[in-house]
Amino acid sequence: MSDFVIGALLHFQGPGGIYGPSCQAVTELAVAEMNASGGILSRPVRAEFLDAGQPLAILRRQVAGVLMAGSIHALTGWHTSAVRNAVVPLVQRRVPYVYPAAYEGAETRPGLYVTGEVPSAQLFPAISRLRAELGVRSWYVVGDDYAWPRRTFQVLSTQVASLGVEFAGARFLNEQGASATQLGGVVNDIETSGADGVLMLMVGQNAVRFNRAFARQGLDDRMVRLSTLMEENMLMGSGTGGTANLYSTGGWFRSLATGGALDLIGRYTAHHGVHAPAVGAAAEACYEGIFALRTIVERAGSAAVAATDRSVDGLVYEGPRGPMRFRGNHAEHRLYIARAEGFDFDLMGEL
Repeated sequence: MSDFVIGALLHFQGPGGIYGPSCQAVTELAVAEMNASGGILSRPVRAEFLDAGQPLAILRRQVAGVLMAGSIHALTGWHTSAVRNAVVPLVQRRVPYVYPAAYEGAETRPGLYVTGEVPSAQLFPAISRLRAELGVRSWYVVGDDYAWPRRTFQVLSTQVASLGVEFAGARFLNEQGASATQLGGVVNDIETSGADGVLMLMVGQNAVRFNRAFARQGLDDRMVRLSTLMEENMLMGSGTGGTANLYSTGGWFRSLATGGALDLIGRYTAHHGVHAPAVGAAAEACYEGIFALRTIVERAGSAAVAATDRSVDGLVYEGPRGPMRFRGNHAEHRLYIARAEGFDFDLMGEL
């Protein structure tokens, strides 16, 4: 019987490359577990890794090639909105596509199923909580210059006043990495803006470099930072000196003490060993995406997009984050806020 091949679109270079090793490792675990329990539609599962960190024109040609050849039967993996927007027109109606990353929201294109966080569920309650508990009433937004940060900022801007807060400024930097001079200029702007906190809409190594520059300026002692993508590999990259007063919000942290979270970490360690890359939010999202894909296809009885589109609404399954329920093509799940403590996170509670 031929394999059911999942295209795993992951960043192995560029700012998002910091997520690549853990995303690949957890994808390998997911595939092994699926094959031990019957595969997908009773077919063995295999992952084909595609590098989302390539220039978009090259990536589009590669994705178009595997789709035209019929060599993948579905697509998932953690990658940025810029990559998603580049490949959706190629993938649409050909194979089911599960997008597991936090993103800007409002995605309704056929065949695309979203398991990541959106601003209304993720950032609004986190900003409200930090206002209530820490008195953060003014935010400076610093983000990478592409769809997710800019659209998220637009969404927040329309409703931020209702939360009792305001934006003191915003800067968007080259998504492939700002220069040291540009980072220094942004940090100076933040210091003079009068903001109480910084909302970071930055990917991977870009956020790591910003954390280091922010700490060198001494702002970490007197300003809060809130991120939607900060995870354990990025904490290690930032160093203990770069994570004071740093908060993150999302559906997964390695320190989650739920049964599903502990089980995933245990199985991952047993499969790869204690020295494997940390299962941060991007890696768990990859695992979640693969099992969401399996659940959708199995419920539909087919990997045909017309069938998966018809069957996804109302689908419920149990993942490492807890119960997941699809409303339309979006999955709803629990969200948390946590504070960085060295190279790990201390959970403050559920949002």
